[in-house]
Amino acid sequence: MVKIAFVVTVLGLIVAVLARGNIQRSLLYYPGQHTIDEVRRYAAAKDLRLWPDDNAGYYGIVSRKGPAGYRGTIVVCHGNAGAAVDRSYYIAALEGRGFRVVLIEYPGYGGRPGELGEESFIADGRRAALRAQQEFGGPLYLWGESLGCGVASALAADAELRPRGVVLITPWDSLANEAKVHYPWLPVGLLLQDTYDNAANLVHYAGPVAVIMAGRDKIIPNRLTERLYRALSQPKRLWTFADAGHNDWPSHPGAAWWDEVLEFLNTGR
Repeated sequence: MVKIAFVVTVLGLIVAVLARGNIQRSLLYYPGQHTIDEVRRYAAAKDLRLWPDDNAGYYGIVSRKGPAGYRGTIVVCHGNAGAAVDRSYYIAALEGRGFRVVLIEYPGYGGRPGELGEESFIADGRRAALRAQQEFGGPLYLWGESLGCGVASALAADAELRPRGVVLITPWDSLANEAKVHYPWLPVGLLLQDTYDNAANLVHYAGPVAVIMAGRDKIIPNRLTERLYRALSQPKRLWTFADAGHNDWPSHPGAAWWDEVLEFLNTGR
């Protein structure tokens, strides 16, 4: 009986490894189920538009008017659930402070075609960031939120992008460590194809990194955010919102921390 149980366990692991792509996608990604027409309608209601093309080839969402002044371009890599059009609070907060904001959309999200996965997201994000840099000019900044921190961190050391600063909101150190928190009974090392190793990806980035941590985060434990922060080289700075959860950190445009982060990105202090 012991031998039979062992064989069944081994066969189960083999099957799981062979199917790890499907397993990972079902456990990790939660794309918003929007059609292109719905995204276009939601965007228009908020005075936003699809960018650069008003069809399935779009890369993200931008405001129709842009900032009154111009201090640079901020490319935002949003969190897991929903779509870019749901993150208009970034535009409200940052364009009022003089920055052109591009909310990039991932393949497979927001009505866009494409494959769900780290390689796909990073390659597409790089194309979007380069296009934004060429079209809007000025210094480039990368902002990531939750899962989007993995995309922003991977793009940070890109020699062509050369971002002036990086902001990571509720990040983990690596996806493997995050997966172990939520699925401790699974052999995550065998099942994960994607790594989103933010700590490793940021080793080669020398610019300022701002980290935002939610003190009551139940999705990404503070210890993983703190582990990433310790791994970062200077200049770096940590903001902690002690009473905030993973999805309710202070996103109001008038919050003072937006100004503090922008000042840090430009001065390193």
